[in-house]
Amino acid sequence: MQVVIVRTAAEVAQFAADRVAAQLQRKPDSVLGLATGATPVATYELLIEQYRQGRLSFARCHTCNLDEYLGLGPEHPQSYRRFMQDKLFNHIDVLPEQTHLPDGLAADPEAECQHYENLIRQLGGVDLQLLGIGRNGHIGFNEPMSSLGSRTRIKTLTPDTVEANARYFRPDEFQPQLALTMGIGTIMEARQVLLLATGEAKAEAVATMVEGPVAARCPASALQFHPTVCVVLDEAAAADLTRKSFYQYVEAQARALVRDPAPW
Repeated sequence: MQVVIVRTAAEVAQFAADRVAAQLQRKPDSVLGLATGATPVATYELLIEQYRQGRLSFARCHTCNLDEYLGLGPEHPQSYRRFMQDKLFNHIDVLPEQTHLPDGLAADPEAECQHYENLIRQLGGVDLQLLGIGRNGHIGFNEPMSSLGSRTRIKTLTPDTVEANARYFRPDEFQPQLALTMGIGTIMEARQVLLLATGEAKAEAVATMVEGPVAARCPASALQFHPTVCVVLDEAAAADLTRKSFYQYVEAQARALVRDPAPW
């Protein structure tokens, strides 16, 4: 697990945007796994700016989002489809038919989950998966005690997650307590994973993910087994790491190796 610690949330966003841009420049028809929530918004803004400057195109890529609320349609203000349209898709040249999310209004949600799994497989798998992390260690909507081998499925949200997301809903508005989400096993099949975390509220979850045992109580800890995962943190999110100086040393050595390659 590569752990990158930068000073600010803005630097986290820049690192992530540069990594996504490099992926698209290397492979324009990449399958990007995308996330919602507050953390990736700044990254999306930077990607939009690169597109507007003519430095980046999304025209050949496909996107597959992690999850969607069960019971919300694409036009609902709090649906994740609407979030992605507002925060990214409406501002870049990605083809609408190449942006994919689970259908929150599917007549048969279980069949929709299998359809989504099949879709990812048909696209050739996710090349780069962007993740955030919940305060309870969830990734996607894989809440604590989720199976570490789980596939796309219907998931009951914990009270903590419902409470954390309540700020996005009006008091008189229906707030779903079920979601369709990629499973941990599905996420682990992405060729690369890029997890972003900012702010002191995420520090405990980050430390448990990186340094704690691999356990269902912290679903993100499964990423310890992923061969190419990069965790990008600001100083606040890294505050609880016990080996912070070691991670910084490793990164410094890696950067020196790239700048000054060995003569052999």
